[in-house]
Amino acid sequence: MDKSQLMKGVLEGCILKIIESRETYGYEILSRLQTGGFPDIREGTLYPLLLRLEKKELILAVYRPSPLGPRRKYYSITNEGQKYLREFYKNWLEVQNLVEGIWNSSSSE
Repeated sequence: MDKSQLMKGVLEGCILKIIESRETYGYEILSRLQTGGFPDIREGTLYPLLLRLEKKELILAVYRPSPLGPRRKYYSITNEGQKYLREFYKNWLEVQNLVEGIWNSSSSE
C-alpha cells in the first residue's frame, strides 16, 4: 500500500499544529515529528512540505539569527493557517469516525 498521499495530508496538519504552539525552525519541527510518532520522517520530506505550506500562505517564514551558527528560518502560523488547521482536525475526526465505524461493524459480523 502506498501511504505517501495519505501521509502528506496528515503531516501538513501535524506540522501546522507544531507551529501553532510557537514560532519554530525546521530541525525542531523534524525532531518533534520523529519523537511524536513519525520516526521515518526526514528533511527531504519535511522541507518540501514547509515550502508548500508557505506558498499556500498557511505559514510565514522569516530568517532570524541563531545562537549556534548561521541564521535559521523560523516558521509561524498565519490566520489562514489556523483556519486550515481547525478544518483539518474537523475532517480528520470525521474520517477517523467513518473508518472506525466500518472497522467495528465489519469485525462484529
